[in-house]
Amino acid sequence: VFGQPRFTSDLGRLFTMGVLCSGFLLLLVLMPLLFMQGQTVARVPVELPKDARGHVIVCLYDAVIAALITRLVQYHQPYVLLIPDVDEALRLYDLGLNVVVGELDQAETFERLQAAQAALVVMTATDATNTNVVFTLREVAANVPVIATATHAMAGHMLGLAGCSHVLYLGRMLGAALARRIDIGGGMPHVIGRFERLLIAEAAAAHTPLAGTTLTDNRLRECADLSVIGVWERGRFEIAGSETAISPETVLVLAGTPEQLRQYNAWIGAADTTSAPVIILGGGRVGLAIASVLAKRNIAHCIVEQRPELMQASSPYIIGNAEEEEVLRTAGIMEAPAVVTTTHDDDLNVYLTLLCRHLRPDMQIISRAALERNVATLHRAGADFVMSYASLGANTIWNYLMHNDVLMVTEGLNVFQVPLPAHLAGKTIEEAISQSTAGCHVVAVEAEGHMQINPEPSLPLPSQAEVILIGTAKAEQALLQAWT
Repeated sequence: VFGQPRFTSDLGRLFTMGVLCSGFLLLLVLMPLLFMQGQTVARVPVELPKDARGHVIVCLYDAVIAALITRLVQYHQPYVLLIPDVDEALRLYDLGLNVVVGELDQAETFERLQAAQAALVVMTATDATNTNVVFTLREVAANVPVIATATHAMAGHMLGLAGCSHVLYLGRMLGAALARRIDIGGGMPHVIGRFERLLIAEAAAAHTPLAGTTLTDNRLRECADLSVIGVWERGRFEIAGSETAISPETVLVLAGTPEQLRQYNAWIGAADTTSAPVIILGGGRVGLAIASVLAKRNIAHCIVEQRPELMQASSPYIIGNAEEEEVLRTAGIMEAPAVVTTTHDDDLNVYLTLLCRHLRPDMQIISRAALERNVATLHRAGADFVMSYASLGANTIWNYLMHNDVLMVTEGLNVFQVPLPAHLAGKTIEEAISQSTAGCHVVAVEAEGHMQINPEPSLPLPSQAEVILIGTAKAEQALLQAWT
């Protein structure tokens, strides 16, 4: 070919072969690879349409955000997940999440996400990162509601100065929620949540006239005008029915007004309580929050912690490894009415739960879970009640977004409020709760400013009513699908 050098030596031919091979490598391998990588990166969007509004912006991805996204999808609330790392964004995008790539500390990122028109911005990162992001966001969206987590009061104060609308102290909140589940006997109901005048409470059946009866036999609704909406049996929840049997191990979930709970107290009478201390395994933020709540209720308690620097003089404690049986015996596990495992390591919580159940088959065990997938394992290990940091945070953020109340009774069991669909108006509760939604129980019906608590199944549902129900997460999902 004219103009093409010809090599006649072996070295020249070797050079020609090298040029040809490198050309083929570049043409057939490297160029497609670079093209595919560029196409892959381009799959993840970097902005939202100009007319986007009413969406939720969640920053970074962790267990709390994962649980929140599940609830946002469940209620058809638009959201976008902001991730700064491209590889992480691609991984989450391939999982089906609505991901956008962008730097958290650049105001242009939030401009591209139409933050000024968003319904809420959520941050659950470190205190320093959250503060920086709030400052950055406020450059372009001065009025959008912002909710962020904080580990201590000073961090919360700094977030407030930066422009955060609402600060969540999830460690403190989880500790208070776990403390509400502790039962030291007496048979009296303790309130675990409220919807206006409607109180949700729990009461142990042990050492009361209810043990050994059914709901029909004991005439609880007639005598105390109180509804038993469900029962706990060793960590397993069941919707209450007329033939539901009540054993000494049963914990009743009650719904009623303050007056109705007082009637229950008078009807049931007082049973014996114990003065033995409740054992708290772990002296971190959650453990100390539990101790603070118990101290206010004048309930004896003892913290078991390995690190003495975490302990406060105001709380009784023992320095030692809770994995050792001798340490637990020294803390008083053989007499304690309840034990709470509060570490952030689910493996350790499972081990401690199993050990405590082995030592005391009859005691109440309450456990914290870091990840939702370990809740069932903790129940199998012997925990009566389990709550996760992620679910509590997600429910709290959801309540703030919707100006609503979703009460997490325990992990996977919620009391929630749903507007009655128009096509169900006039039907009775029994007709509205079909077989596909049988896992839910109507606790109250609110219409025209009036709340009817513990309605009869034959009650016709008025139009534009708000229905308050209790059910598992699966049952809640089934009801939302059936009612929408």
